Amino acid sequence: MKIFLSTVVAVLLIMVLGGIFFIYSGSYDVAATSRDPGIVRWAVRITRINSINRRAEKVVPPAESFLKDPETIRTGFEHYDAMCVVCHGAPGVEAGEARAGLNPRPPLLAEIKGNLPLGVVFRAVKHGIKMTGMPAWGPTHSDDEIWALVAFVDKLTRLSPEDYQGLRQQWRDHGGEVHHEQ
Repeated sequence: MKIFLSTVVAVLLIMVLGGIFFIYSGSYDVAATSRDPGIVRWAVRITRINSINRRAEKVVPPAESFLKDPETIRTGFEHYDAMCVVCHGAPGVEAGEARAGLNPRPPLLAEIKGNLPLGVVFRAVKHGIKMTGMPAWGPTHSDDEIWALVAFVDKLTRLSPEDYQGLRQQWRDHGGEVHHEQ
């Protein structure tokens, strides 16, 4: 038993020292242009999904009437067009150059089939996602503004390119300024 315990301790010590050496060696390429090995991509993806989903369970959406209100949707559109199109695109609007340089690449939200859980979208928008390029908008936007954005994203997959351009035109006609125009 004593030999077994000594062996376990020795193996753990070697693993810890090997890990420390690996971390300080700089041998792992963290460049966004370098593709991670499959096991790393899998581990990071599963960790990210489970982390967001777990925390999103505690998110309580506002009343349905708020989420469906045309003014809420308009506000959400304005924020999406100004802040999100560059990485996530929109119907008939390609994402900007920044998306190509991100690893992992942000999803093209208009192409997602089905509904995204509102709490998951809210959590990702408000708190961002480490090591993905997804910023946290919570420090600069109120929960109501973020929920408006979430309400628009929920509608985004059902918009045609003409619908999206129509929203842009309405916004311009009412004095809005289009940011990140493609």
